[in-house]
Amino acid sequence: MCQNGAAVRRASMLLLTAACACSSEAETNIEPVYDAATGRLELLKYDSRGQGRVDTWSYMNGSRILRIEMDRDGDGTIDRWEYYDASGALEKVGYSRANDGRVDAWVHQAPDGSIGRRDTSTGNGGMRTERYEQGVLAEVEEDSDGDGRIDRWETYDGGRLASLALDTQQAGRPDRRILYGADGNVRVEVVEDGPPDR
Repeated sequence: MCQNGAAVRRASMLLLTAACACSSEAETNIEPVYDAATGRLELLKYDSRGQGRVDTWSYMNGSRILRIEMDRDGDGTIDRWEYYDASGALEKVGYSRANDGRVDAWVHQAPDGSIGRRDTSTGNGGMRTERYEQGVLAEVEEDSDGDGRIDRWETYDGGRLASLALDTQQAGRPDRRILYGADGNVRVEVVEDGPPDR
């Protein structure tokens, strides 16, 4: 049981850090839930606002945090999901931008802790995937019409849009490309044979 108490304290500190709690009385707003058969910590329920209503759920495997679900605005609907890897590092964060309790955007962390990738629903069944290098936007692929195929490619140079390639014929490959020069010049190309360099 002492081991479980230590696990709760460690997990509580992780939870407090993740939920940005700053007060020592915040620990009294945490309710641990244990597996009845094994005594292993499974869940920490947390009332971060001290209003008598749980708004943060930390799913645990003993002292290891697996996932945190949050109702950040207190409306009763989960709007943030955090997933942790086996070492306890934050792996990805899901958001409900529509505030409907469903994830419509994911942010994946790079090994250095910066943003590595962001996947966002386009709202019509499509998906936009942004890839970052050292926290700076490097490229984007998008299924803008929700047909399951990429039809828009963007490349960036130091965070500046350098090129935009489009599949206007729904052929599964770009047929138009717009190049944006660092000097402000813009050039449009029609691609007839095969995919261009993006």
